[in-house]
Amino acid sequence: MNTNFAMMQHHKYSLSEIENMIPWERDVYVALLTNYIVEENKRIEQQNQQKG
Repeated sequence: MNTNFAMMQHHKYSLSEIENMIPWERDVYVALLTNYIVEENKRIEQQNQQKG
């Protein structure tokens, strides 16, 4: 449920888009988004260290 909310709020998916995904398709999107978030967090952390 939290994943659906996050996908809707932060990545602009509609609930119907999420619910209509094939289970493996949803797994792929969640994995891609998770990787994106991890990489963005690393990038932001590196920027903050360079400024600091």
